[in-house]
Amino acid sequence: MSTASIRLFVPSPLAAGAEIALSEAQSHYLANVMRAKPGDELRIFDGASGEWRAAVTGISRKSVVLTARAQTRPQAPEPDAWLCFALLKRAKTDMVVEKATELGVAVIQPIITARTQADHVNLDRLRAIAIEAAEQCERLAVPEIRAPLPLARLMENWPDRPLFIADERRTSALLAPASGPCALMTGPEGGFTEPELEAIGRTPQVTRVSLGARILRAETAAIAGLALLLAAQP
Repeated sequence: MSTASIRLFVPSPLAAGAEIALSEAQSHYLANVMRAKPGDELRIFDGASGEWRAAVTGISRKSVVLTARAQTRPQAPEPDAWLCFALLKRAKTDMVVEKATELGVAVIQPIITARTQADHVNLDRLRAIAIEAAEQCERLAVPEIRAPLPLARLMENWPDRPLFIADERRTSALLAPASGPCALMTGPEGGFTEPELEAIGRTPQVTRVSLGARILRAETAAIAGLALLLAAQP
């Protein structure tokens, strides 16, 4: 199988002639799974320098070195959108991170609410999921994944950024595509409590919105809400 279709995220700054030593996992994938050889080419990106065509210039079973040859795509503006979602069970949280990355969010902020079923995550695993999703969907950036915060603490320090709260009662206006900085917040299974909704509503940047006529699962709400919110963004 050709390596030409492979895209890898690398943390090193990219420029013509830059040499990049891949991680052990990436090196294993190229050397032992894809059977790459010196001279084989693939695409790489670092989240800031666009996408580059690179060639394998050093290879062993545990170490692969690439050399950036030419830029294939310049870095492009991405939506300045955040997703704040109540932590779910592991598999559902993983899916939300994967799909939010594919849809283009800049920041993923897990939150802990009264009905949240988890209070911690493996951030390294979630970052790996986001990186793999960005590699697969041709995205040029990887979202920032923040450590979970209690809902009250997040709202105490909320910045000057529009925040759309998914209304599980479906009594609000349908969420419309947004431009510029924005954020979407979705609740846990069972929804936000009344005291939580009252506290959230005291933040002036907040607008309660509907995601449609049906009651959605928590993970579906996050994905559907982002699709609505980002429909008009690049």
